[in-house]
Amino acid sequence: MSRLAGKVAVVTGGASGLGLATVLRFCAEGARVVAVDLNAESGKAMLSAAGDAGVADAVRFVAADVADEDDVAAAVGTAVAEFGRLDVMFNNAGIGGAFGPVTDIEVDDWDYTFAVLVRGVFLGTKHAARVMIDQGDGGSIINTASVAGLSGGAGPQAYSSAKAAVINLSRSIAVELAAHRIRVNAICPGVILTPLLHQGREEQMRKLLPSVQPWPDHGRPEHIAGTALFLASADSEFVTGQAISVDGGLTAIGPDLGNRLQTRPGDAGLVGVNRGQTGLRSQIRRRVTDPAPG
Repeated sequence: MSRLAGKVAVVTGGASGLGLATVLRFCAEGARVVAVDLNAESGKAMLSAAGDAGVADAVRFVAADVADEDDVAAAVGTAVAEFGRLDVMFNNAGIGGAFGPVTDIEVDDWDYTFAVLVRGVFLGTKHAARVMIDQGDGGSIINTASVAGLSGGAGPQAYSSAKAAVINLSRSIAVELAAHRIRVNAICPGVILTPLLHQGREEQMRKLLPSVQPWPDHGRPEHIAGTALFLASADSEFVTGQAISVDGGLTAIGPDLGNRLQTRPGDAGLVGVNRGQTGLRSQIRRRVTDPAPG
């Protein structure tokens, strides 16, 4: 029997990477899914992939900005309007966000990072919880955090801080919504080989990965989709308030990914903001200031 038969889900960031893999896995397990993404071109590709997988009738695409409350409310409303209910909310949309030395990061880039990564989770949770509470039969809210939110050294400052906020927000809301039988959990991916990570350097990343984690194979979006499936299904009915690392043992040995993957832009004198797969232009510039002499 399909593990999500009769269930309806919303997946943000659903047109590429982790989100796309989850949309296809949820549909394969019997769910009907509203995929939400800012990038409309990626949305078209996602619908094509759903067609190739034979699940086109179970998918709807909504172009939306997860940091905009009206957009998020409309996306959740689409699930109810199209499929009659909402059982699973996967707040997955993400970007790389602001990077560079803390002395050079623009406040607007910092705020943009938190708007997508934290406000987006808050808004998705808020509007999904309203529907689930009204339905009266529980639900599952899943948030994409990161191993970067568990310690320093696994990502840029803004990204790591935002993901730490997602973990704490998930735990706090899990306590609040438990009485409604709404489970809230976070997934903390490690090094997952997606365009957001490799930025066009896929082969170089593949070569570096064995030095990063104990597990010999690189992380794939399907690994996150499988964990999301567990959290969305009845198999996890007694699991809430958890931050589940899916990282090939990375946190067991400790991170420091910027050093191991050679992805510290500040070391190359760069600063800016990574807008991920949103279709918006990322910005990279040379540092204006130099560190004080030691």
